Amino acid sequence: MPRILSTLACNLDANILAASLPLMEESRVEAIEWSFDTLYKVKEVPAWFRELLNVFSNEKRLIGHGVFFSLFSGKWLPEQVVWLKHLRQTCTEFRFDHITEHFGFMTGKDFHRGAPLNIPYTSTTLNIGRDRLKRIQEACRLPVGLENLAFSYSLDEAKRHGAFLEQLLEPVNGFIILDLHNLYCQLRNFDLAFDELISLYPLERVREIHISGGSWDASAVTPSRSIRRDTHDDSVPRDVFQLLEMSIARCPNLKYVVLEQLGDGLATAQSRSLFYNDFLQMAEIVRRNNDEEDDGPKEPFLPSSSFLTGAVVEDSMLYEQQLELSSILESSNTYEEAMLLLKQSSLAKSDWRIEQWEPYMIETAVKIAQKWK
Repeated sequence: MPRILSTLACNLDANILAASLPLMEESRVEAIEWSFDTLYKVKEVPAWFRELLNVFSNEKRLIGHGVFFSLFSGKWLPEQVVWLKHLRQTCTEFRFDHITEHFGFMTGKDFHRGAPLNIPYTSTTLNIGRDRLKRIQEACRLPVGLENLAFSYSLDEAKRHGAFLEQLLEPVNGFIILDLHNLYCQLRNFDLAFDELISLYPLERVREIHISGGSWDASAVTPSRSIRRDTHDDSVPRDVFQLLEMSIARCPNLKYVVLEQLGDGLATAQSRSLFYNDFLQMAEIVRRNNDEEDDGPKEPFLPSSSFLTGAVVEDSMLYEQQLELSSILESSNTYEEAMLLLKQSSLAKSDWRIEQWEPYMIETAVKIAQKWK
């Protein structure tokens, strides 16, 4: 088996499945990533989709990707208890190779609607994140990983993200999904060079890479700048393929390279054709950088044999600040209104460092929160 597998993010979505079918018929898909927690409204998974998952599960080429856990919520929520119960049950039905989640906390009162936003990098958030990762690992008893975030409020946050991921993952021997489009957002939104930013990540912890597309958003508060958004609704940019070429050799424990796109962006024959070609280009890059004579799969991220979790770690002040921030972002009509409310909030002169936040990123956060409200 090749060391690195060309993988599709494949979910129960008509457009995604229609775009994926030609690649599967040609036996090009070597593994599947399934967002197992996106079926909360589906009473029963269709037998044919379950069979598809089982085909890859039986070969241990199925990986699970969570979306809604809200890792850094300051309060331990009933929905998180349900999420872990669902994960535990799903892991008895399918043989996943690993389980991953997103970094950040979710805006929006509806647990299943939101976009992950950044948190302050403090001992409080570090302890909450570690506690939640241990609970995910206890539920699945598999290697556990986190995806790097596409959104930061400031250059300082963007630069500190990799080191904070390392601190988070160390107690569970966890790994990183290096989402290269997320990284591309950070590069473009903060005028960073790839070599400068990638050097700040613990690349020996990268087990999975994502590539995807996104969109540009004009800024009213900074008219000279366009903001790169991780909307997953377009084909993969050439720059992201170049990042893939530059990244694979730097990640010695890489096992999966995954193409992602939301079904909303795959509604036309043209978009599906672009998706097909994106997968071929990704697979060719993987092939050129692969080790076809690998001695066998390395398992550097196996969890500890003990799965002990103590009292739930919570912080009421952090939770109230998260609710306050979500409310401000969801209700503000302009950047100026959001900034005025932030300066009057409990986040002012705090570990959130709102005084360092870039105006165009606050403006973007308002748009993200209102989209998912």
